[in-house]
Amino acid sequence: MTAPLIVGNWKMNGLGADLVEARALAAVIARDGTPARVGLCPPATLISLMTKTLAGSPIAVGGQDCRPETAGAFTGDISAEMLADAGARLVIVGHSERRAGHGENDALVAAKALAAVRARLEPIICVGETLAGRQAGRALEVVRGQVGGSVPLELAGAPFALAYEPVWAIGTGLTPSLAEIEEVHAAIRQTLRDRFGDANEAPILYGGSVKPDNAREILAAREVGGALVGGASLKAADFARIIAAAG
Repeated sequence: MTAPLIVGNWKMNGLGADLVEARALAAVIARDGTPARVGLCPPATLISLMTKTLAGSPIAVGGQDCRPETAGAFTGDISAEMLADAGARLVIVGHSERRAGHGENDALVAAKALAAVRARLEPIICVGETLAGRQAGRALEVVRGQVGGSVPLELAGAPFALAYEPVWAIGTGLTPSLAEIEEVHAAIRQTLRDRFGDANEAPILYGGSVKPDNAREILAAREVGGALVGGASLKAADFARIIAAAG
């Protein structure tokens, strides 16, 4: 079986002094090993520093977003090539906070995923329904549509991951039931098979209030191939427990 993928998203948190947590996590993995592939996605200001901090560690550093173009007059934006140049190996695209707060649609997310592959980064493509969508009984419809629109067919043969993050569960402490998680992950898997064939084994991560005390049962659910972790990834001790739960 493919090792699960556990990725920490630091969001807009972290200064140079906080790299002590990355060092501590690397030390735990060096001592205990890891049952998973592990990634950390800090703010762009820390990517280069974190890459140097984690040199020799199996922890992959990633970006939290990228622009589709390689370069240009896009003040404040970062291309996938720039992330790779800074040492990144992964990049999150289409996070719900980008979709909601920056108006990103499926077509833009798909373009960012293609840019990531162009730069030899592994994109983590996020999908997920809002509370209104869940309550209206449209969760599967919404997620299938996002997968269809956000995962370009050109990704066939390239490494990528999906992340299911129910928007209403992010940072709220709420989580779907295991049955609900499995239902959505199964729908995502079938959509991927319909698009890429049965050979596609892209991991489907769960994201949404993943914590040390619920990680083991979530990661044991059918078609859950890892986790995209927010706040609990900021502290090495908490994130290490989540990683260990994948074993």
